Amino acid sequence: MSNAHPHPLDPLTADELAAGRAVLEAQGLVTDTTRFPQVLPVEPDKAAVLAGTETDRRIQFTLLDTATGESADAIVSVTGETLVSHEKCGEGQPPYLFEEYDLAEAITKASPEWQAAMHRRGLGDRIEHAFCAPLAPGYFGREDETGRVIRSLTFLREDDADNPWSRPVEGLVAHLNLTEQRVLRVEDEGDTAVPQDSGRYGHDPARTTLKPIEITQPEGPSFQVDGSLVTWEGWQLRVGFNAREGLTLHQLTFQDRSVLYRASVPEMVVPYGDTSIGRFWISYFDAGEYLLGKNGNSLRLGCDCLGVIHYFDAFLADDHGQPVRVPNAICMHEEDYGILWKHTDLDGNAEVRRSRRLVISSISTIGNYDYGFFWYLYLDGTIECEAKATGIVFSGAAEPGSAHPHASEIAPGLFAPVHQHLFCARLDFAVDGQRNSVYEVDAVGIPIGEENPYGNAFTWKATELRTEQEAKRNANPAAARVWEVRSTEHTNRLGAPTAYQLVPRPSATLMAQPESTVYQRATFATNHLWVTPYAPGERFPAGDRPNAHPGGAGLPAWTAADRSVSDTDVVLWHVFGPTHIPRPEDWPVMPVDYSGFMMRPYGFCDRNPALDLPSAAHGHCDH
Repeated sequence: MSNAHPHPLDPLTADELAAGRAVLEAQGLVTDTTRFPQVLPVEPDKAAVLAGTETDRRIQFTLLDTATGESADAIVSVTGETLVSHEKCGEGQPPYLFEEYDLAEAITKASPEWQAAMHRRGLGDRIEHAFCAPLAPGYFGREDETGRVIRSLTFLREDDADNPWSRPVEGLVAHLNLTEQRVLRVEDEGDTAVPQDSGRYGHDPARTTLKPIEITQPEGPSFQVDGSLVTWEGWQLRVGFNAREGLTLHQLTFQDRSVLYRASVPEMVVPYGDTSIGRFWISYFDAGEYLLGKNGNSLRLGCDCLGVIHYFDAFLADDHGQPVRVPNAICMHEEDYGILWKHTDLDGNAEVRRSRRLVISSISTIGNYDYGFFWYLYLDGTIECEAKATGIVFSGAAEPGSAHPHASEIAPGLFAPVHQHLFCARLDFAVDGQRNSVYEVDAVGIPIGEENPYGNAFTWKATELRTEQEAKRNANPAAARVWEVRSTEHTNRLGAPTAYQLVPRPSATLMAQPESTVYQRATFATNHLWVTPYAPGERFPAGDRPNAHPGGAGLPAWTAADRSVSDTDVVLWHVFGPTHIPRPEDWPVMPVDYSGFMMRPYGFCDRNPALDLPSAAHGHCDH
């Protein structure tokens, strides 16, 4: 088929997904037991994109034979209608299929060992509505845990519409082989009573005191959209979406100058700090094991997004490789954001300009948690990424009122374990072009002496991070630490390199010990910053297949070469996110926990780029 797309970075279409699958069928690679756990666009050659030359539209299909458990990656040229490559997958497992969630529950409920454990606990009459959660197993090198393994924990429900997460059956774990469709073993430990607190929500009488807020833009929004291309107030970018990462941003420019070639959050890990048999192994990789994009929500006006909205649909492949439309997968709108700048002069005359930001967002639901990914563009050239974690905390059970070193009691007898949500952003910078260097900038105090006779002086220190090992860094709020990406080719009117700063909002890195398996599998989460030279195959910080992988893949493997990251095309990987010690206010549904970071111009502009904003109400502020 001919490539009808105006730009090589446009997301995949339904026609392309269907055409790619047809090539695989023609090659005899699709049988009744073939499933498609992951289907992703192949990123086009960067040099060709930047040069504006024609590129091949390609799709990577991961194929899983559910009868044998064997998997392979196939790359198809949709442009040429040809199979480019087909090779067996390496270490690790492909992400889980949606149909495997139901399969895991069916295998568990059919198990005599599981049924006996339920009857032993006096729960035999609750089996019908029991929910058996399908949970990624981590990796522990056990002899029987080879191939496609998943674990299942049991939760009780009053009916199929009930919130399952409020009534855990503590100490009951089923270990499953999905390919063989059998239970490997059942662990049944203890006799902890099932908590009785209701987890239902959304049915409380609504308060009547909250008055409505209406947002109108009578002349329409200030942005323009042409396919995936968005233009807004000096900004231009392309918006993308794929099954693994979800929302992606491409070729961001400000005032017709490049800032970022690509930005996304390609991985996150949710490690739990509990030692119980039902939770010590939990360390979900929500992108690599479950797929953030495939679990994306269809967003709703007035609920997920407020204002004058532009939606982008997404097209993904289902378990059978057939195209599926996700309506309203991405929401874009403008928000007022308070004062951008103001000054009142000596005569009492005030000049004030209001800030506004362009919001581009998506939301994914992975089991009990919901994650919103919000990218904000500001009028002064600032970019912000914010992750919003909400949903329902994962819980276990214990004696009401008892002390637990790894979990807090959030309702009578209901204990939520400590855990982390560690996101990793991949930021392919292009500050005024592809040749950049990275500096760590700290505020530094000066000891009293000749350079600081009064004791008040301080300065700043900029240290270039020249190699990958030097660039494994952590945030330092006490030093107001930022990381600065400088152009090596362009300077501003003061003669200094044009630059953008990565400004962290730091929290804890991975709390697990170096000897743990989660540390080996999620090594990317042990530093706030990694820097690598751009390489097209380096997209996922925990490697291509973190599911059931022993570890060492991704960033630790790439950076072992200690390549130069000076005066080259650099990619910054930034780890951020909350460390969650749950509280009663998180139950039964959790208020949003915010985390994120900013990127702001530093000498990229010659002066405040928002001086030309109109004053409020076209020059008139009410007194």
